[in-house]
Amino acid sequence: MHKEDQPLIFELSTEGRIGYSLPEMDIPEIDLGELLPEGYLREEEPELPEVSELDIMRHYTALSKRNHGVDSGFYPLGSCTMKYNPKINENVARFNGFAHLHPLQDESSVQGALELMYDLQEHLIEITGMDEVTLQPAAGAHGEWTGLMMIRSYHEANGDTKRTKVVVPDSAHGTNPASATVAGFETVTVKSDENGLVDLEDLRRVVGEDTAALMLTNPNTLGLFEENILEMAEIVHSAGGKLYYDGANLNAVLSKARPGDMGFDVVHLNLHKTFTGPHGGGGPGSGPVGVKSDLIPYLPKPVLVKNGDQYEFDYDRPQSIGRVKPYYGNFGINVRAYTYIRTMGPDGLKAVTENAVLNANYMMRRLEPFFDLPFDRHCKHEFVLSGKRQKKLGVRTLDIAKRLLDFGYHPPTIYFPLNVEECIMIEPTETESKETLDAFVDAMIQIAKEAEENPEIVQEAPHTTVIGRLDETMAARKPVLRYQKQ
Repeated sequence: MHKEDQPLIFELSTEGRIGYSLPEMDIPEIDLGELLPEGYLREEEPELPEVSELDIMRHYTALSKRNHGVDSGFYPLGSCTMKYNPKINENVARFNGFAHLHPLQDESSVQGALELMYDLQEHLIEITGMDEVTLQPAAGAHGEWTGLMMIRSYHEANGDTKRTKVVVPDSAHGTNPASATVAGFETVTVKSDENGLVDLEDLRRVVGEDTAALMLTNPNTLGLFEENILEMAEIVHSAGGKLYYDGANLNAVLSKARPGDMGFDVVHLNLHKTFTGPHGGGGPGSGPVGVKSDLIPYLPKPVLVKNGDQYEFDYDRPQSIGRVKPYYGNFGINVRAYTYIRTMGPDGLKAVTENAVLNANYMMRRLEPFFDLPFDRHCKHEFVLSGKRQKKLGVRTLDIAKRLLDFGYHPPTIYFPLNVEECIMIEPTETESKETLDAFVDAMIQIAKEAEENPEIVQEAPHTTVIGRLDETMAARKPVLRYQKQ
């Protein structure tokens, strides 16, 4: 519902106003009737808005100010890292030698781009502890599916067709069971224990001869490091399964711990998250996958290799799962990630982890007196609170998220993971200043006090946004996806 004091910004059209000026045509006019069948030609001119250039500029500038992004405000969206994208990455991605390439150019004419891709693969191999990496997958979930398809091909090549199940924790990202299903597996859930970690006894119970893999995020979505990971790897490997690492939370362990050293056989990375490529409305993703040596034959082809001083694509991979994306991956995002890694260096990446963990623990302890803390222990890059205390006062986690909009913040993730009642998941990242963290914490504390003293102000939020609280059920079931003239 629109606020009553806000103009309907789309209703600007006035007949006769013109906001553009096109040059005169320098080619002969074409009779469209000769090119298109009669049924495809318009009988009337389209009803397009008629506005001045000034009005249209103000219109789109006003719309841009309504959008929230990491460049405009704090974005503590737990488990979906939206950290600052350094602008040097953007500059490098726009170099003519990168931005103006065509993926079908002859390999000899793009050796610089191929060298960058190869070097990026080598850096990711070192960071993850894997033996080989492919840059093809387009995003994290796509990387999950790619990794699972390689695991499936591996088992089938060994005649082990009974392995039809993938184990996922009850705190897993929703993409884990979804990717497993799309890859043709059944999913089995393993419970968390009282400490928020995978229950080892339950893991032993569900793992068996039909287990293809265990999918795991470490640290997990509660922001807790799975300290029994080596024992978990032994349980899965002893049963003949593989360990899959969901790299969504790699930001918490960069240069401190490597998935390959924990026992993982496959890992996907989110370059658009951990390595600062823009994503969401700002750009596409990139989800490279790394594997241990016994899975290398199944990598998507072509595989980028170095032959002497030349870089080339190897298509002779008879056991490959095939190409998983047109061309060779989202090159522009890969350039940004490469720039970030080279800019930061080993010490810089280590500092990323240290500051991300410090920021999360600082915020958690400041908020602890005002919200329930399900797991009172050291967290990694993110942490979860529970709004159970506020729920008893009639204020739900959704209300808290809506109220945060009035303070100019993007809300944190809510109601996930599912195993925490009224969950609030907060991830500050390493790039935010203490002043920003304190301002957000102060807003959360104020909302907690409002829930006690004046719950209506929270229940009816947001109050300062152009659009008030939507009927989200109706918006999902009957979305309005285009403008219709009233």
